[in-house]
Amino acid sequence: MKKVNLFITFVTLFSLLSCQKENKLIKVESPDKAIAVNLFLSKDGQFGYEINYKNSKVIDTSFLGFDFVDAPSLKKYFKILKTTRLTSNTTWKMPWGEQDSVKNNYNELKVNLQEAKIPNRKINVVFRVFNNGIGFRYEFPKQEGFEVAKIKEENTEFNLTGDHKVWWIPGDWDSYEHLYNTTKVSKINAIIKRHHPNLNSSYIPDNAVNTPVTMKTAKGLYLSFHEAALIDYAGMTLKVDTTNFKLKSNLVGSDLTKYKVKRKLPFNTPWRTIQIADKAGDLIASKMILNLNDPNKIGDVSWFKPMKYVGIWWEMHLGISTWDYESTQDMNTFTKVKKKKGHHGATTQNAKRYIDFAAKNNLHGILVEGWNTGWKHWIGFPDREGVFDFITPYPDYNLKEVVRYGKSKGVQLIMHNETSAAPRTYEKQMDTAYALYKSLDLHTIKSGYVGPIIPKGEHHHGQWMVNHYNNAVIKAAKYQLAIDTHEPIKATGMRRTYPNWVSREGLRGQEFNAWSVEGGNGPEHTTIVPFTRMLAGPIDFTPGIFNLKLNPYKPNNQVETTLAKQLALYVVIYSPIQMAADLPQNYEGNPAFQFIRDVGVDWQKTEILNGEIGDFVTIARQERKTGNWFLGSITDENKRDIKINFDFLEPNTNYIATVYEDGKNADWKNNPTAVSIRKITLDNTAKLTLHLAPGGGTAISIIKK
Repeated sequence: MKKVNLFITFVTLFSLLSCQKENKLIKVESPDKAIAVNLFLSKDGQFGYEINYKNSKVIDTSFLGFDFVDAPSLKKYFKILKTTRLTSNTTWKMPWGEQDSVKNNYNELKVNLQEAKIPNRKINVVFRVFNNGIGFRYEFPKQEGFEVAKIKEENTEFNLTGDHKVWWIPGDWDSYEHLYNTTKVSKINAIIKRHHPNLNSSYIPDNAVNTPVTMKTAKGLYLSFHEAALIDYAGMTLKVDTTNFKLKSNLVGSDLTKYKVKRKLPFNTPWRTIQIADKAGDLIASKMILNLNDPNKIGDVSWFKPMKYVGIWWEMHLGISTWDYESTQDMNTFTKVKKKKGHHGATTQNAKRYIDFAAKNNLHGILVEGWNTGWKHWIGFPDREGVFDFITPYPDYNLKEVVRYGKSKGVQLIMHNETSAAPRTYEKQMDTAYALYKSLDLHTIKSGYVGPIIPKGEHHHGQWMVNHYNNAVIKAAKYQLAIDTHEPIKATGMRRTYPNWVSREGLRGQEFNAWSVEGGNGPEHTTIVPFTRMLAGPIDFTPGIFNLKLNPYKPNNQVETTLAKQLALYVVIYSPIQMAADLPQNYEGNPAFQFIRDVGVDWQKTEILNGEIGDFVTIARQERKTGNWFLGSITDENKRDIKINFDFLEPNTNYIATVYEDGKNADWKNNPTAVSIRKITLDNTAKLTLHLAPGGGTAISIIKK
């Protein structure tokens, strides 16, 4: 039952005289009093803040403001007109997710500011302080003489208290598909990361990092910086001052305009967020980003069913088949393997083969890439406008027959819409395409945005594209369609407001293991992702590769995990849609595949049992409908023993646990497929030591007797 306790505690009006006092302090604390935010005006009227956690400073004096292209900067000579406080303590239910319900408890302080000099513009700053972090945003109220804001730069500062350890990727305006770097703040150098031969589009103009960016202080405190509710605004990167250990907002711009954001007043910016945690795992458990978004705006989404799926996809990355139908050479893939005509992957016959496999193995979805016309000219062609048709299949693919056959087997087709980063072409066809999919009773789309954005000069993470991504999801909801976006804008918790935005890529995913000329993702990659990218939202990582050496297709590439770790990723990396990404023939006859058959995708509870960023993490999740538990534990390149206490299980209840663990002498590089499977009986008093091989993991299904 939803409980709401929302009340205004008090409103304080300050006289103009008192607002002129230097360093006038206003304080707002978290409900548990652990976090305190101090707000003040400097001698020249700059509005600033500091943050203390358990009486120790975690963010030093930091200032806020804006630069505009056709108006003076808005950052000095402020006076405080009014402050308003309120407290909120609510609980809301997730239609799908990592848990059944979310508590939303915070103290809020709104500060109404006005310039004391002409042109006397007004701006409000709103702080919400939770027990595990803070969010703040700017409000531009309606006012005379200030109708449109053309923002050149947002000057939001995060002044750190030391040279923290940081897990970061470059502040790329077009891609998040980078390996994470682990350095001190003083050693961040995103500029040297400019050249990435495997990125279809990449632009890194400044020494900046993308968010979420996560840090660990010398005292062992964890901080993560991100944003929430990114709507009609540019994505925020953080420019790094490596000498003074300061981060400053650096909005993604456009080569076509002098401004980075253009908005009519009134409007609100996205929330700027700082998560604070004593333990790394508490970052994952936090739902602060979600809570800073508006409640569900589209109503019932029971038409979307979380599911596991297979797909005509990995075979293209291995060079077995092609996306395009017409080409005599595989020019349009990353495989660089010459193929004769007739190797098109998305055929009716091939789709039925995958459907048959899915139906036998408790997998209820099938993704078919390369089904529609246009793939001949999608990569490497500067003018991709009008290339793709999102309703017309190739001659060897009968869309309606595949849908019919899938339904007869209990398997739903996931439609694939690759836009080739030509969003205007996609927008022209959206209504027609979405109406077609609805008429076929289909409910999920995987969309893609590979390549430089057209028109040239726009970027994936700029305001223009942010609006495109968001509007596509809003429109899809009208047709009862869920969206899984690849090459996306970052997740910022909008799945709460639009719960049909079910997953995104937005990281260096599994596919890089198949075609990266720089090598695979590395054993530590997936031990960093849960504490960085996953803090933003669900990830379509595509786990489940069993042929880890990729023989005989890619002898120079490898998936740099053990098989047991691939299983554990289904629990560790969250998404309500999870792919069994390998070829069906690589699963046939392998007893380890039983875990993929069994593992859930929609959760009642999530327990973060342990973790250290870049080293290891263990997560247990309880399935909503069955009450069964599943556990995943993974490590980096180092073997390690991890002790697990099963006190999260229901008392006085016995469970049968099937343990899928690294086999004898397992090793991600030399012996990746060695796996051992055993059954044991557990209750909530049990303790178990997991032995993880280098690059390895353990997956456990825990089923009530």
